[in-house]
Amino acid sequence: MRRVCLTVIGMCLTIVHAFSQTKDTSAYKSRPLRLDEVNIVSSYYTQTADKSAVSGGQTGAIGNGDVTDLANGIEIKFVGWDGKGRKNNLTGGLGLDHHTAASQGYVDLNGTAKKDGSRLYPTLDWSIENTKKGTEFGIGAYYSAEHHYYHSIGLNTSWSKKNKHNGEFSAKLSGFFDNIRMIYPAELIPVDSATVTTPGDSTVYVTTASGRTEALTYSTSGTVTTVVASAPISSKTRDSYAASFGWTQVINTRMQMAFLMDLAYQNGYLGLPFHRVYFKDSATAVVEHLPSNRFKLPLGVRLNYFLGDNVILRAYYRFYVDSWGLTSHTASLEVPVKITPFFSVSPFYRYYVQTAARYFAPYQQHTAEDTYYTSNYALSAFSANFFGVGVRIAPPKGIFFKGFNTLEIRYGHYAETTDLTSDVVSVALKFR
Repeated sequence: MRRVCLTVIGMCLTIVHAFSQTKDTSAYKSRPLRLDEVNIVSSYYTQTADKSAVSGGQTGAIGNGDVTDLANGIEIKFVGWDGKGRKNNLTGGLGLDHHTAASQGYVDLNGTAKKDGSRLYPTLDWSIENTKKGTEFGIGAYYSAEHHYYHSIGLNTSWSKKNKHNGEFSAKLSGFFDNIRMIYPAELIPVDSATVTTPGDSTVYVTTASGRTEALTYSTSGTVTTVVASAPISSKTRDSYAASFGWTQVINTRMQMAFLMDLAYQNGYLGLPFHRVYFKDSATAVVEHLPSNRFKLPLGVRLNYFLGDNVILRAYYRFYVDSWGLTSHTASLEVPVKITPFFSVSPFYRYYVQTAARYFAPYQQHTAEDTYYTSNYALSAFSANFFGVGVRIAPPKGIFFKGFNTLEIRYGHYAETTDLTSDVVSVALKFR
């Protein structure tokens, strides 16, 4: 937590000077882009679990699935108006996560592989809004990279149209193009043993911090006599496409509803190369094998109801089904309560339940006759509860100074029937 707070404070101080130079002028004049808003989000996540997919769903120390993650992101928004009175929004974002994962160490069978990593993900979005016609068009680009494991590029375009009856239709097309490095479990990488072993010696395979596998040959006295690295790691691709549609309707002064639908399709390498599977009566691992395509259909409905002047009911339900046989239901309720005009508290609860994908089985339950197989418990049958509370502060004269507009702090606790539990705390700051 101390690391989170220090990070947030440091980012705040960095942008305060920039805001001190900003003048507040009318939003309705034709003018070029200017700095309008800065959002900073920082979160800390911790998870305890066992039966990790890296160890093929085994329990005990080898199946340790504990994770910690520190995430920080900043989003800077510029707004301007062109000669036709259309509003232009240009938003740039940058996120940086750093995590530790106990299971990652078991990419090497001995648990000595690199257990931490970082992910960098910049974004850039532009949109133009015609308030007279009630239309908005946007395009965006996204990049994400976790050193040694994958790179991803994303592109999207969106369009929305409001009508005269307080309704709005929106559509968004997006595509993500991933490149995954094929880092296999160390014991499954063929190594030319003839060059690394001598009679009486023993060989230990280690996945290095750079993602390569090394064969370390120990002499009978316990010293390393030979180190041989494997060939550079190859990559495979995974493409994801989605078409998202939404209809939002204001029913009356107290109620608003939204209907949401996504059509998503993936093809390419959809597993992960370091996820092990153990067949019945076998102690030898194989790499999980999954189909090369997957179709997903989520359908959702959202309802916001203003219960008086100080309470809002925010309800949400989502149904999901995919071509791997997995179906799920999600229901959530959040109740923001305004304690004062500038301070509100929002308790929330979410229930989730899913069936297993037809390709999942626990440790040593698959057979060699199975065409597809995985022991990743994210594809198993389970239910989960997620609950917590958020606090929002937004005084009209700012927090500490006028540009510091809003402060939000949220905490949530999550628990699955797979024995996975997690806690997350996040801090969001808005400056404008």
